[in-house]
Amino acid sequence: MQDLRQLENEILAQGRVAGQALELLRKKLHSTDGTVGRTEADFLVVLHKRVEHVSPAFEQFFYQTIKGHILVNGRINAEMVAWLRQLLFTDGTIKDEKRKLLHELKGEATHIAPEFEAAPSVQEALGRGADAVHHKPLNVSELLQTLDRLAK
Repeated sequence: MQDLRQLENEILAQGRVAGQALELLRKKLHSTDGTVGRTEADFLVVLHKRVEHVSPAFEQFFYQTIKGHILVNGRINAEMVAWLRQLLFTDGTIKDEKRKLLHELKGEATHIAPEFEAAPSVQEALGRGADAVHHKPLNVSELLQTLDRLAK
């Protein structure tokens, strides 16, 4: 983890993740079996939020890595739904990249917890489509309340 913290400091000093730094990050995050654990996924989420300039390559790497972490066993359970809630709905809007991730997760998962399927705002996000260009931001507070209620 110390190697990751050192890499994080170097990336933040540059203000972006590109080229060699992205390749090094890819190697450090993936274990020998190619998966990314929760600690590494949490690290990547924090780094993604803190990087000043998110390059298209880093954006693609971020969402592919997160998707791989979530679908490591093909299932989205209640715990993963709660983690997704923290990841996707903290800034008050659902951007196209996040919508696309939700669509891909729904399409590729072999089993999805009822908490994922039951949230009206998640369904609204999925219904609008990942490639929608003009749309209103989702009511995130409604979604968070629904997810909290379902988690109890």
